[in-house]
Amino acid sequence: MLVAVEFTGERRRLPATAVLAGKAASFRGDDASADDASGEETPISAAEAKIPDLDFDSALEEFQELARSAGADIAETLIQHRQRADAATLIGPGKVEELAALVAATSADLVLFDHDLTPSQLRNLENELPCRVIDRTQLILDIFARHARTREGQLQVELAQLEYQLPRLAGGGKSMSQLGGGIGTRGPGETQLETDRRKIYRRVRHVKQQLEDVRRIRAQQRQRRESVPIATVALVGYTNAGKSTLFNVLTKSDVIASPRMFATLDPTIRSVTLPTRRKVLFSDTVGFIRHLPHTLVSAFRATLEEVQRATLILQVSDASSPITAEQDAQVESVLKELEADKKPRLHVMNKVDLLPPKQRESLRDDEHTVHVSAAKGIGLSTLLDRIDGLVDEDRPTKVRLRIPQKEGKALAQLQARARIYSRKYRDGLVELEAEAPDSLLRRMKEWVVIE
Repeated sequence: MLVAVEFTGERRRLPATAVLAGKAASFRGDDASADDASGEETPISAAEAKIPDLDFDSALEEFQELARSAGADIAETLIQHRQRADAATLIGPGKVEELAALVAATSADLVLFDHDLTPSQLRNLENELPCRVIDRTQLILDIFARHARTREGQLQVELAQLEYQLPRLAGGGKSMSQLGGGIGTRGPGETQLETDRRKIYRRVRHVKQQLEDVRRIRAQQRQRRESVPIATVALVGYTNAGKSTLFNVLTKSDVIASPRMFATLDPTIRSVTLPTRRKVLFSDTVGFIRHLPHTLVSAFRATLEEVQRATLILQVSDASSPITAEQDAQVESVLKELEADKKPRLHVMNKVDLLPPKQRESLRDDEHTVHVSAAKGIGLSTLLDRIDGLVDEDRPTKVRLRIPQKEGKALAQLQARARIYSRKYRDGLVELEAEAPDSLLRRMKEWVVIE
């Protein structure tokens, strides 16, 4: 059963809660309760206020898809309109009673809130409801944990989960105290809460150290890549915009492309040959979503460094979505948080094949936007040409060369990585007019004819 709350006052208009029936996935994380919280509303900053949010119906539909991506079954929908959030339970005592009755009637075993709950709100709701309570951040963390395949991704998810759980631990008072032995140690001792906190702090330090090792290895790999003049193109965009499908078509790879949210989590890098025969590296990154938890942005900074270091950013949008503008605004806010919003960018409007024929015929590319369909192969050559023009690294130069015929390796490299306009054979030499990247010409400078 899905329960959505629309706040019409100062807070954002968001669907807030969802009750899910059936076996709704093995959510990671301990009991969601806490020992302290202010319970006050978080004010919206001026910067946030400028970001257009999704309308209520679209936000609700997105949250339903998040729940399904986690393996949940939704029973029914109930909507509440409130002026502002209740500090104790978010939805108010009357609605909590109604929610408890509906949970009992539908035999739901999980309540999901499409809202970040304070520790005290989680504790109060779990005391009133006959099942577990999960908020939006914990739901997204569970989906991330399911899709993490590499060691790096698993560490990043674990760090975000630990930092989320830390303020939500609940103590058991003196009944859970650990008494020390010997004279002068007969006090209440160390509570289980303090023990749990100490264990989490220790684990957080350990995971952060392992992530630092991963970052160091990634930095070494990036340094080796950057020693060769090969540009990096990062694909970013709202989740389910078709980034992985576009990545697979351009790089001829087999990255998982699924309509489920966050199907791609671990970064993937592949090389692509541009029309000028230059090579660039394409990086597929995790999809963004509205109100992406800050703990995830922080934990996945090692992954998102590929966006920060990219030469060019391809911002992929779903052209068929009625809320494309709002989704693009959410992507822009995450790029600003990553300090990557000033990088050269090309806007790729994907899924144009899903548009009505008249609307599709009216689309026009410009210097900042290209319309494509990764699934149908529409506009991909135009996209590669535009990328070729925007990337400055390893620019091709037109030259004349005289290469001995015995230099088969050099001739093969030219054939593979250069545009050859003419070829003549004379006195054991091959005379060529070609356009080749500077990185290739540096290796053949002894055969370049200086005019």
